[in-house]
This record gives sequence, C-alpha cells and structure tokens, in this order.
Amino acid sequence: MDFCPSMEAPKISESEWAVMEVLWEDSPRSAPAVAKQLKKQTDWAENTVRTLITRLVEKGALKVEDESQSPKLYGPAVAREECVEAESESFMERIFKGATQPLLVHFASQARLSPEEVEELKKLLDEATDSNLS
Repeated sequence: MDFCPSMEAPKISESEWAVMEVLWEDSPRSAPAVAKQLKKQTDWAENTVRTLITRLVEKGALKVEDESQSPKLYGPAVAREECVEAESESFMERIFKGATQPLLVHFASQARLSPEEVEELKKLLDEATDSNLS
C-alpha cells in the first residue's frame, strides 16, 4: 500500500477509526465488504459505512483505488502509525497540556504492567534519555 508520508494525518472520529482499522488490516475493499466486516461488531447499516467512507475520502485518509471499477475499492491513504502518532499528540495536548511527565506518572500509577512490560518501558526511557543527551 502506498502512503503519502508528507501529508499530515487527518483527524478522524472514533467511528471513522473503526472503518480505517478494517482497511488497514486488509485493503483494497469495497464499501459493502467493509460494512459486512463492521456489521459483526457495530451493527451499522451499509449506508452508515458508506457515509463514513465518504468522509474519510474527503479528509484524505482513504483513497479510491480505481475510479472506473464498480464497486469502488478503497484503501488507506495514510499509514496507521501516522494516525496513532497524531492521535497520541492530540490526546497528550488535550489532557496533559502537552506535558509528558504527568502522562507517564498517570500511566505508571494506573496501568497494571507485567514485569516484561516494565522492562520494555525502562528500556524505552533509557533510550530516550540517551538520545536527548547526544
């Protein structure tokens, strides 16, 4: 799947995120195929999914793979990682005013982490510290 790395990840709603997850997992897909996949978890009508797909195309998050094909096939125009990064930054700014320490303190005090997860976090923090010192 080709993505446009220079494009800023669009802001997408929770419902739109569900559509994107289906297409990040397997694309290109038609609107009916996406609706069928989402029906299991959301009970949305196909028209609802078509509306979400249209919005995502307008936002630049999805692209039509071949305009001449019927039914149209859709695929992501942005990588999942780009959207996760944009969502993370937005969340941190909204909830923690952009400050990393309160986020980490809250996360560490509220999360139930396995010893392996704690070690991985320590490793990531050590790497971040080392790169900031360079």
